[in-house]
Amino acid sequence: MSGRYFFVVKFLPDNVDTSLLCGRCISIMHGFINKNPTGKNAVGVSFPFWTEESLGNAIAFVAEDKELLIGLSFQPYFSLMKEEGLFELSGVLPVADDAKEVRFIRNQAIGKSFLGSKRRRMKRALDRAEKLGKIQPNKVNEERVFDNFHRIPLTSQSTNQDIMLHVQKEECVDIRLNHFNSYGLATNQAWKGTVPDLKNTMF
Repeated sequence: MSGRYFFVVKFLPDNVDTSLLCGRCISIMHGFINKNPTGKNAVGVSFPFWTEESLGNAIAFVAEDKELLIGLSFQPYFSLMKEEGLFELSGVLPVADDAKEVRFIRNQAIGKSFLGSKRRRMKRALDRAEKLGKIQPNKVNEERVFDNFHRIPLTSQSTNQDIMLHVQKEECVDIRLNHFNSYGLATNQAWKGTVPDLKNTMF
């Protein structure tokens, strides 16, 4: 028995930007953990309805500390969105013993690859345009191949900077607790936390 708990935030309106809402929820968790250092690296994020096309219309938070999750679930943003009929929140529930394990990874290499490639290609295009006497280079088309991923935009509450999280899903066998970055995700190297696959969770 893993002794973990979770709660789910479900987005009720149809045709909403689920990436944006997930980003806002993660920002709330990020700020909450910064104010509650005992929860540092201990809360993981799960996406119960993740598909290749979408993050799905829900996000879940997972931790061993039940009281920590209760505190997170009562953050004003969640309460307001619930009162407005935009969110539905489950209670804080125990993770089933037979739940499959997954890892949601923030892959920073994806973002870096896009930025680095764009700069290099733009520089070459500018050089060519200058040699040809053109004022503006032709638009550079980029093609990159990555395993399925989704983008989650958010604003860091600590730096007030806009961030784009590139997130991938990976199936796992072993459970890894308390090993998440400050956004509740694993990474390619430093953080290897896992969370239960909650796709069959109903509330």
